[in-house]
Amino acid sequence: MLNLKPPPNLMQKPATSAPRPAAAEQRSVNPANYALVRDRVQQRLLAELSPSATRDDTIEVRRVIEKLFAEVVAELGLPLSRTDRADILDLVLADITGFGPLEALLRDDAITEVLVNGPHHVFAERKGKLVETEIKFRDNDDVMRVVERIVAPLGRRVDESSPMVDARLPDGSRVNVIIPPLALDGPSISIRKFPKHALSPDELIKKGAMTPGIAEFLKACVGARLNIVVSGGTGTGKTTVLNALSSFIPEDDRILTIEDAAELRLQQPHVVRLEARPANIEGKGHVSIRQLVVNALRMRPDRIVVGEVRSGEALDMLQAMNTGHDGSLTTVHSNSARDTLRRVETLVLMAGMDLPLRAIREQIASAFDLIVHLQRLSDGSRKIVQIAEVQSMEGDIIVMQDIFNFVQTGVDQGKVQGYFTATGVRPKFYEKLEAAGMNIQPSTFMPTEPLRIRR
Repeated sequence: MLNLKPPPNLMQKPATSAPRPAAAEQRSVNPANYALVRDRVQQRLLAELSPSATRDDTIEVRRVIEKLFAEVVAELGLPLSRTDRADILDLVLADITGFGPLEALLRDDAITEVLVNGPHHVFAERKGKLVETEIKFRDNDDVMRVVERIVAPLGRRVDESSPMVDARLPDGSRVNVIIPPLALDGPSISIRKFPKHALSPDELIKKGAMTPGIAEFLKACVGARLNIVVSGGTGTGKTTVLNALSSFIPEDDRILTIEDAAELRLQQPHVVRLEARPANIEGKGHVSIRQLVVNALRMRPDRIVVGEVRSGEALDMLQAMNTGHDGSLTTVHSNSARDTLRRVETLVLMAGMDLPLRAIREQIASAFDLIVHLQRLSDGSRKIVQIAEVQSMEGDIIVMQDIFNFVQTGVDQGKVQGYFTATGVRPKFYEKLEAAGMNIQPSTFMPTEPLRIRR
């Protein structure tokens, strides 16, 4: 089976119409006719391609596929209408040069995640809600063809000796694959798509993720070079908020971004983007986030932005924040602002330095200024639900103080109702904001009347 790389702009073209289903089972096309035509076209493709054609030469490949398609349909004498003929050609092109049944889902800008649980269960997330689609693969081998098409252009492999892999599609979407024997019900594919443009703070306000007052406060915190951690569970919008916060960084700052898979889209002119690298097929060439953080300190950064700390690089990040690299940003998986601190403690211990717990907590209390915690609510909306200041150490405990909260008051017709409010506590770093020329009115920190948020 030919594993052709999809064209680089496959998922970057603007949608001109509603996406069409990408599986024969979802159209009026006879599945048997489709499979017969596709298999015959595939069998002849290698022989027909010009010797100079490569996997990246999608124009040549598509030209040959269209020619072979016409020949195969004529030879078989299939009674196809013009519509059926066009539909089958689209399916064959998607199956050979694209991602087969997943093509329509990947082209749909409203879909943020695509999850394949074996050949017969494909799920998609729209507006925070996960639903099962009608799209199906024929069998496990059919899923594996798509998997190979994803990983082969990256020089990666997936087989029984290496049954898990992280990859990135041409548009930057993040992909995780795990196959049998680890995946008991067939190959599993998880694709996290990202919007074509990073959401601005104003767009997040319109979506109800925060208020204008909270946005102004966060802008002042970034401008005053506070170290900020964005926390939350999977799919809560941490990277989206991190992108928005980074828009507040002055353009004359030298920014280094460090990510496991490049997702950040900073607009400043002086940005150096670093991305970790997995090991190759021979198990060599691995470059970790931790190595990149250490190297970044030698590159004269004004600010360091780490897409996510998930291991021992947390220690290096703390040391960077505590050695003059103020204004750094990062994200952490956690269930609350307080849990974020416990999570970072655990990650630091993974560095293998055998540090006393109190010493780790002192590092955390000294490094972090603010934690912005996100949550995906029951209606699928994503909001900043807690903004907390990391104040100091008292004994062996890190003292925190909430500054803003989202208060949920109920659910109306499936939509979460609630309001954002300050807690009435002015943060201890308020003087630092003033010294940096950030004018935040004291009234910003006064509790507000309940303002119900509708989305």
